[in-house]
Amino acid sequence: MEMDIDATSEVQEGGEENKGKQIVVVLVGAPGSGKSTFCENIMRSSSRSWARVCQDTINNGKSGTKQQCISSAATALKEGKSVFIDRCNLDSEQRSDFVKFGSPQIEVHSVVLDLPAQLCISRSVKRTGHEGNLQGGKAAAVVNRMLQKKELPKLSEGFSRITFCQNESDVQTILDTYGKLGPSDTLPNGCFGQKNSDAKVQQGIMKFFKKLEVPSDVASNTSDIQSAVPSHVIEKKDQSVTHEEVKVRNEQVANVPTLAFPSISTADFQFNHEKASDIIVETIEEFMDKLGNARLVLVDLGHGSKILSLVKTKAVQRNIDSKRFFTFVGDITRLHSDGGLHCNVIANAANWRLKPGGGGVNAAIFKAAGPALEAATKERAKSLLPGNAVVVPLPSNSPLYNGEGITHVIHVLGPNMNPHRPNYLDNDYTKGCKILHDTYTSLFEGFLSVVQAQARFPKRSSESIRTEPLVSKDKTEGVSGSYFPDSDGNIKEDDHNEFEKSKKFRGSEGKVSSHGNHPREKEENRKINGAAMNKAWGSWAQALYDTAMHPEKHKDVVLETSDDVVVINDVYPKAKKHLLVLARCKGLDQLSDVCTEHLQLLKTMHAVGLKWAEKFFNEDASLVFRLGYHSDPSMRQLHLHVISQDFDSKHLKNKKHWNSFNTAFFRDSVDVIEEVTDQGKATLRDDDSLMSMELRCHRCRSAHPNIPRLKSHITNCRAPFPANLQQNNRLVAPTR
Repeated sequence: MEMDIDATSEVQEGGEENKGKQIVVVLVGAPGSGKSTFCENIMRSSSRSWARVCQDTINNGKSGTKQQCISSAATALKEGKSVFIDRCNLDSEQRSDFVKFGSPQIEVHSVVLDLPAQLCISRSVKRTGHEGNLQGGKAAAVVNRMLQKKELPKLSEGFSRITFCQNESDVQTILDTYGKLGPSDTLPNGCFGQKNSDAKVQQGIMKFFKKLEVPSDVASNTSDIQSAVPSHVIEKKDQSVTHEEVKVRNEQVANVPTLAFPSISTADFQFNHEKASDIIVETIEEFMDKLGNARLVLVDLGHGSKILSLVKTKAVQRNIDSKRFFTFVGDITRLHSDGGLHCNVIANAANWRLKPGGGGVNAAIFKAAGPALEAATKERAKSLLPGNAVVVPLPSNSPLYNGEGITHVIHVLGPNMNPHRPNYLDNDYTKGCKILHDTYTSLFEGFLSVVQAQARFPKRSSESIRTEPLVSKDKTEGVSGSYFPDSDGNIKEDDHNEFEKSKKFRGSEGKVSSHGNHPREKEENRKINGAAMNKAWGSWAQALYDTAMHPEKHKDVVLETSDDVVVINDVYPKAKKHLLVLARCKGLDQLSDVCTEHLQLLKTMHAVGLKWAEKFFNEDASLVFRLGYHSDPSMRQLHLHVISQDFDSKHLKNKKHWNSFNTAFFRDSVDVIEEVTDQGKATLRDDDSLMSMELRCHRCRSAHPNIPRLKSHITNCRAPFPANLQQNNRLVAPTR
């Protein structure tokens, strides 16, 4: 366990730019973890002026509200004091308002008292005279319940420093650290207190590779150094391993899927390097279990790159597998030819227009890839918003494809802290950190979609990389988190759905068809061994999945939850009543994933939908409902729409909205259940033409030129519903 023992030395390392800053310390810990004792001990010994904000006593000695705590903390900061936030703060939502205090003059730290549950419960039960009256027998149940919902803080929430304490010794160490802080002292940023027994050894070894022109796993294990690196390199600490040695080493992993990516937003967009490096390492750590044998490589041109150095050090501290993530110095467009590094996917720090131009990585990649990349990009997306990514299969006539073995370019756009560039965030690092985390998440999800496609369509030739890409031209859908802004720069609701519908699959056996849509390839992509191919779900598309898997974190929106389903209101309802019944089954992303084993779940979802329709009938007997699924949804996690047929909603704005519920694209739940019962799967209708069909009234089937005219008509239309909807219980109405 590596802890910051000597506060004085750390203050010196912290640099002059943070001198004299106030600190907000957000304590995180269950009742009984010792938060109040921690504050009192430091306030007794410290020469710094501290204020303790405790919700148990904020209201004239009695329990108060979170808002009172925020106000009290703001007052103390105005008075020039540093502040302890003495609350449990066990999830990010509880911490978020306090993180907002961060500014150029105020640092926000977190001290996590992550002590054993048994110890916290024992203390809570035994204590008397507790400020919040949480003591005795009732304390055990409360502590246990709170610990089950614990969500440890991350730097991406906006903290500049987080210290974890897992035992009493750790607590004493951090007490000493903060207790020694004088009025002008500061502490270094980062995460401290992880259980990395080898961290110091690895850090020492990595000093041999300051220029870091080799994968960091060369230096990750002392027993492997002599065999992996020539002895003269170890003897000369300032000498980097040559590219020739890298080539030899990388030939052994030539077929391993590899993503090379630059640091996003830290150059022209001027994002803070410390915060950016924290987010890079955090996001990589989140994806480690998903990567398999695939590799991530952070690339920069300069030997003295600050971001490479920071990320390298923090990755070692986090004990990240250096065989699957390392840093590399080189030109991202010539990693194979100049450096011997095999990468089949590269990331581009793009502009929002997804056009060549500017400088840096964007200009270099578009230039190296030639006109083919710009043309292929246009087929995939028109523009990009910060925090998102779009995967572009690289045509085989691109020099990057032929010369470097690059099969895909993933365009990403991060947050901007440069006032002279678009979407300036005005130094709002709370928002900026979230966007940057979303950016890397979208990037890595896009790469994983390529990796998954490689597994389904393995390379069919062992020819040289200069005539055959590392991964044969894959048939992934290749999109992660793309949006289209409207003419005002705002995101149009569900425009990403239209984008999903228009995706074209490219290539066949490493070749690109002239139309980018080979019939046999299209069918292969639609069905693989009888199952639909997985989509690349962007970060924006994960909301339903997160709600279904963790309803306890979304209590403000969840209407009902059980072992099988979660019920919520549609965020953009297309009618007076519009619910979603979410399946709580991992791996069931959409209707194409459904098979016979899911039949009972489909029936349960249908029954829950009927129950809610009945509830609405009690409120308004004029309502009529349809229950069904979209053939090709834009949001991950199988969900049943329960939608009233009035379509009276301000969110119903365009032809796509209407046709997604009033064409064959919408599959009635009763029909789906019948088809899965009889055939083992549902029939899907995801033809692009369905979304562009003329607007027709769902009752009388009359045609209308636009949505306003259609809405005006359906408000007064009393024609009976078409016969096909009145059959097989497709319509659900009150029993008369």
